[in-house]
Amino acid sequence: MRMNPVISLLRNLFAWVLSLLMFIPLLLIVINSLKTQLEANTMSMALPKSLAWSNYAVVIEQGKLIQSFFNSLLYASLSTVLGIALASIAAYVFSRNRTRMNRFLYLFVIMGIAMPVNFVTLTKVMQMTHLINTQLGIIILLAVGSIPFSVFLIYGFIGSVPKELDEAGIVDGCPPFKLFYAIVLPLLTPVVVTVAILNFMGAWNDFVLPLYYLNSSTKWPMTLAVYNFYGRFQVNWNLVSADIVLTTLPVIVIYLIGQKYIISGMTSGSVKG
Repeated sequence: MRMNPVISLLRNLFAWVLSLLMFIPLLLIVINSLKTQLEANTMSMALPKSLAWSNYAVVIEQGKLIQSFFNSLLYASLSTVLGIALASIAAYVFSRNRTRMNRFLYLFVIMGIAMPVNFVTLTKVMQMTHLINTQLGIIILLAVGSIPFSVFLIYGFIGSVPKELDEAGIVDGCPPFKLFYAIVLPLLTPVVVTVAILNFMGAWNDFVLPLYYLNSSTKWPMTLAVYNFYGRFQVNWNLVSADIVLTTLPVIVIYLIGQKYIISGMTSGSVKG
C-alpha cells in the first residue's frame, strides 16, 4: 500500500525538526566555546564577535587534557575488549544450550539493562577488593556494566550461525574455546563491531563511575577533567564549553566512522532469537 504523500512529508518534516532539536545543546556548547569570557557568561545562542580559538589551547594546557585523553582511551579500549570477550562467550553458551537454567541465566543477565546500580553495595565490594582509586577497578566496572546489553545483541545474532559448523569442529577434535574463537567468533563480526562501538562510546562518556571510584585526578578520564576544570574556572563558561567540545569530539568521530556497522549489526540481530 502506497503511503499518502502528505503523511510522508509530515513524517519527514517531524524527523528533521526532532533532529535539529537534538543538535541545539551541542550547537550551544560549540558557539560558547568560541566566545570570550564576558560573552559566554550568559550561555546564549548569540554568535561571538570574534572567534576565540585560544580557548582550546588554554583548556588543553591548564586542564591537562592530554593525560585525561589517554586515561579515557585506556579505560574505554580495555573495558570494551574485556566486556566483549565475556559477553560473547556467555551469549554463545546461552544460545547453543537452551536449557531452562541457561534461559533463566540469560534473562537474569539482561535484567542488568534496566536495573539500577546499587552504589552502596558496589562501594563495599570495591573496598573489599581494594579496587577503589585504581585504573583496573574502573576498567572492570565499565566492562561488567556493558555485559547485559552486549549479551542481548550477540545472543540474537548467534542464531544466524549454523550449528553444523559446531558439529564439524567437534568431529575434527576442536576444543570448545578454539571452536568458538576460531570458527564462530569470526562469523559474528558485524554484531561484535556494533557492540564494540557502542560500548566504547558508553565507556568514554561515563561520568558517574570515575567520579565515585577515582580519587586521584591523575587517573581521571576526560569526562571528569571537565568537572575538575569547571571547579577551577567557575565563571569561565567559554573554557568549560571548549573542554566539553574536546571531550565529545572523539565519540562523534567514532560514531560517524562506525554508524553503518551499528545499523547493520542492530538489524541483523533483531530478527534472530
